[in-house]
Amino acid sequence: MSAVEERSYVETARRDKRAALEAAGVPAFAYRYDRTHSVAEARALFRDDMGDEGPVVSLAGRIARRAPQGKTTFLDLEDGSAKIQLYLRRDELGEHYQMLEHLDLDDHVGVRGRLFRTQRGELSLRPTEVTLLAKSLRPLPRGKTQATEEGAVTYGDLSDPEVRYRQRYADLAVHPEVRDVFRQRARAISWIRRFLDERGFLEVETPILQPLYGGAAARPFVTHHNALDTELYLRIADELYLKRLLVGGLERVYEIGHDFRNEGMDRTHNPEFTMLEVYQAYADYTDMMTLTEAMVAGVIEHCLGTRILERGGVTLDFTPPFRRVSFIEGVRAGCGLDLRTAPEEDLRRVVTDAGEPADAAREMGGGKLQDEVFKVVLEPHLVQPTFVLDYPKPLSPLAKEHRGDPALTERFELFVGGRELANAFSELNDPDDQRRRFEDQARQRAAGNEEAHAFDADYIRALEYGMPPAGGMGLGIDRLMMVIADQPSIRDVILYPAMRPEEG
Repeated sequence: MSAVEERSYVETARRDKRAALEAAGVPAFAYRYDRTHSVAEARALFRDDMGDEGPVVSLAGRIARRAPQGKTTFLDLEDGSAKIQLYLRRDELGEHYQMLEHLDLDDHVGVRGRLFRTQRGELSLRPTEVTLLAKSLRPLPRGKTQATEEGAVTYGDLSDPEVRYRQRYADLAVHPEVRDVFRQRARAISWIRRFLDERGFLEVETPILQPLYGGAAARPFVTHHNALDTELYLRIADELYLKRLLVGGLERVYEIGHDFRNEGMDRTHNPEFTMLEVYQAYADYTDMMTLTEAMVAGVIEHCLGTRILERGGVTLDFTPPFRRVSFIEGVRAGCGLDLRTAPEEDLRRVVTDAGEPADAAREMGGGKLQDEVFKVVLEPHLVQPTFVLDYPKPLSPLAKEHRGDPALTERFELFVGGRELANAFSELNDPDDQRRRFEDQARQRAAGNEEAHAFDADYIRALEYGMPPAGGMGLGIDRLMMVIADQPSIRDVILYPAMRPEEG
């Protein structure tokens, strides 16, 4: 029998059991159940001196094991907290015992009974009531385990990452360690909110649908609003709307929300992702470095109990202060060129020597070329938590000019394990300078750079009303969680990552 035929047979048998249950007056799908404890809470109630007289509890969860033995049936009940053995006897359940033969793995049931410890020492529940809560008509694709020379190897439907991501509901149901990743993610985000709230920051919400996208170099998703008969864009960043709030007198603001970028996908990029953006009036990028260090080190210690992690065979130390490297000096040390003065042909040679196709390199110029040199020369070596400081002006159209070098800006990015986690500026608040930067971006766009920043006249108008000096920082929540949860792909820390449409 093929796997498809076997699955069809099993599903038919489960539907037959549903019909038999309903014919006997047992609903296959209940409305609710009065659960008194989670399994973990119930297990914590029991003490060994209770013997057979443990407390009576009502539990609910999935059947994870089923072992009928004549007048006795053993089930394992699993909820989101833990697992417990059920010891069911015909003489205690009476005519309801017959219902057990129509139960399957993955059915949801509610049970009421007394906790006790078996002669083998296993904490168990002896139910006097069993209620079917939801019949599983399709078996979960639990992996099977076989012994090999390398040890136990799990295989089955959910060994395929694409199936796991596409059927995340099954992945979560089968793999408790996956559930733990997303519980950890929720704890991290809650801690970050508390961290900022305690420092006087106000959480706000800004538009996701925007008439003009900005705040980053990226291609947007485009949609059409029928009532307004206009094109709108899914935001690529929150930045420009948040800085408008500084103009309006909200001096410390932050937002944790989704941004959308219509670009390629790989292990560190998903077109829909979660960003934290923070803006503080009367601060600059040095203040943002201090804030970022404290936040990143703090949330890692909160989630893991330590600031020193083993990741990919490398020991990462998140104890502040983090290492600091100049953008210009770091690239100079890597390839011997000064990005401010080197001819573009020399920069293209660095890029092609690193493996970039010559045709693609010829199309690069200005800030895009400088950024590509940085990516191939310096970025892969930024393993320990490192702030890269003072970016060239063409790369940073929204950052203030550096106080010590007009060719640079006051900007940093935080890198860990060779990938960017955060980006921050001393925010540009001179409307005339911002206008010139936007005009330069418009020229880059006309020359073919699709990711160059659009000209935002309303944002210029806001700056003309007067925006206080400010520091701003954006932190990628998903990439931070890859570090915290020790996951190799961004898809492993996003519940529903982007996927190609399922065939068939």
